[in-house]
Amino acid sequence: RVQLYTDFERAVRAGATAGRLAGTVTAKQERKTRLGKRMGIIQISDPSGQYEAVIFEEGLAQYRDLLEPGQSVLILAGADLRPEGVSIRIQSVESLEKQASREVTNLRIYLRDDQPLRHLAPMLGQSARERGDGRISFVVVRDGGAQEVEIELRERYSVSHQVARAIKAVPGVLEVELV
Repeated sequence: RVQLYTDFERAVRAGATAGRLAGTVTAKQERKTRLGKRMGIIQISDPSGQYEAVIFEEGLAQYRDLLEPGQSVLILAGADLRPEGVSIRIQSVESLEKQASREVTNLRIYLRDDQPLRHLAPMLGQSARERGDGRISFVVVRDGGAQEVEIELRERYSVSHQVARAIKAVPGVLEVELV
């Protein structure tokens, strides 16, 4: 479960020692420790505010590219409660976009009629060629929303947020759900 920083900080004050956080890197400084090894001090912002985390030499070398300002990341962090506040150590880093695209498995497309299908067929054909595990279904909304008919496609597709946004832009598509 991904937490906002404020929730993570509260959990650490209650005894937690690790958690998953997501946010955008706003700044990065690299320094040498007393032993001469490299470490990074990373500023990260999430909807609850900004926080600072450290990452040591091995992790810094492994995740350096993901820890650049502007990158949205998911971090696994260890934490200690110190007199000056919560101290966060980054244990692993993953691109938030990459994580989000992996979690999407199914797409539900709401339509009023079959008119958008001629535009959607080429998009779905490309998605099917990329081979994925995602299921796609169409939900036809009838009688002003009083009735819905759902049809699931047999093939599996490569489903992502980008595919969902492209489908949502097709005229006649009422809604797109990633589930």
